[in-house]
Amino acid sequence: MSLTAEKASNIAEVLAESLPYIQRFQGKTIVVKYGGNAMTEEALKQGFARDIVLMKLVGMNPVVVHGGGPQIGRMLEQVGKESEFINGMRVTDSETMDIVEMVLGGYVNKEIVNLIHQHGGNSVGLTGKDGNLIRATKMQMTQDTPGLDAPEIIDIGHVGEVESVDVSVVNMLIQGDFIPVIAPIGVGKDGHSYNINADLVAGKVAEALNAEKLMLLTNISGLLDKEGNLLTGLNSEKVDALIKDGTIYGGMLPKIQCALDAVENGVKSSHIVDGRVPHAVMLEIFTDEGVGTLITNS
Repeated sequence: MSLTAEKASNIAEVLAESLPYIQRFQGKTIVVKYGGNAMTEEALKQGFARDIVLMKLVGMNPVVVHGGGPQIGRMLEQVGKESEFINGMRVTDSETMDIVEMVLGGYVNKEIVNLIHQHGGNSVGLTGKDGNLIRATKMQMTQDTPGLDAPEIIDIGHVGEVESVDVSVVNMLIQGDFIPVIAPIGVGKDGHSYNINADLVAGKVAEALNAEKLMLLTNISGLLDKEGNLLTGLNSEKVDALIKDGTIYGGMLPKIQCALDAVENGVKSSHIVDGRVPHAVMLEIFTDEGVGTLITNS
């Protein structure tokens, strides 16, 4: 069936609009944190993989960092182990860490690699343990308890924070024309594995790569004001004001802080992107409007 004149015109407009972005980002590194609905709904998964492959084909250097909380929860349920959370963090004993490593470093990571291959890309999966990529320290969590003079230290097991990032292996893959896909598992000086928040890993990897962009896919439209309108074009000063007036709170706080830290440490821009939108990554990069909240250091 032939194209109508209107449809052909729309396609031409989209392609023309994308040209300056392709020129601008050619040879640039873009770190994408992949999670949420985009990672579980089949059509969104296929669209994400196509977007990443297209970025590579037009000369950009995409690096994917993925989460996998729901997949970990399902596997724990299958083996009869109950998920426990404290302040939003999964309590991760040694047995749970083995399952986390199997799910993130095995099943989820290789599924993403395979999706990219299906759409014509060339990808390699890693965890933070490969090539000494992510050095981790054990996360210290405290809470105030009535009757105690000092905050109580809570042991949540193998949950870590990023101590340092060595991107030698990532750079080697980029130079070899591969798309790196990174699972957020780090290793401590004690040799233990640590489960690390994927947003945090993506931010630190973007900083270490001096990336052009950091994109964090979420299950919301971006940062909204109190009237439900999308906020964009934020910087440190505006973010601080939004935290003080209660616009930024709860689970959005660490995500925004991660994005802000990245732009304050060399990344050109960060984006909180609605991963529920088909081809969200492509729309954010190749169009004037984008589909999320932009955070810069200016």
